[in-house]
Amino acid sequence: MDKQRYVYTVKDNDKMFDLLDILARATGHMTVPVLAKRLKVPKTRVLRLLDILQARQLVMHDDVTGECQLGYGAYVLSQSILNSNSLLKLAHPVMEDLARKLDEAIYITVMSDDEVLFLDMVDSLQRIKTAPMVGYRFPFFTNAAGKAITAMSAMEIVERKGRRWWNKKEIKDLDKLLLELQEIRQRGVAIEAGGLGQDICSVAVAVRDYAGKVIGALTMLAPTFRMVQDRLEQEIIPAMQYAAELLSMKFGYVKASA
Repeated sequence: MDKQRYVYTVKDNDKMFDLLDILARATGHMTVPVLAKRLKVPKTRVLRLLDILQARQLVMHDDVTGECQLGYGAYVLSQSILNSNSLLKLAHPVMEDLARKLDEAIYITVMSDDEVLFLDMVDSLQRIKTAPMVGYRFPFFTNAAGKAITAMSAMEIVERKGRRWWNKKEIKDLDKLLLELQEIRQRGVAIEAGGLGQDICSVAVAVRDYAGKVIGALTMLAPTFRMVQDRLEQEIIPAMQYAAELLSMKFGYVKASA
């Protein structure tokens, strides 16, 4: 009996985390029926999970509209995690300097499995700019950040990661992607237009730690109409490479001499 109860509790915890993940990514109206369908569980179970999470202020469930969303407790928890993260603490001043210099939105991004997570952002003062992406995840091959980080991995890891998505039919031309990643590895910067939206350009440079391991990427997002080739080559890429090198040095990375 105790063993059965333990297994049930673990499964319930898994669904609780899944529920929080769905609410964190939600762009539409989240209700109990919608959550039950997404989680593939009965509505009664969703209500039980919501009761537990509401008691800890991790979610809010409006009894009138039926809408579910993350509660203040979730934001407090996420802020505590962000404040304790050394990558964010060291990255933010560098991001602020870079955002002021380029007047474009600058992010620090990391890999989570095969997806890029946009962790923190310093926005531009431009009137026309991209929508904030903090907290969003995207497959690595859709944007410059994912490509910059992945390109610096060992080739067998790069090929294995690409083949997983190719098998899912998400990548149409695997050979073309692998060739692009090799070029990014050689050049040290990734540029992607349209992967995150029709009019969005992303530029990213990998950040390394003391052992040379890639721990994330400085990433710029901007409307494509401002990303003319001369500006990219003469202003944006040099500034981002310098900033990424500066941030890497804060983690003890020493670039090998030529």
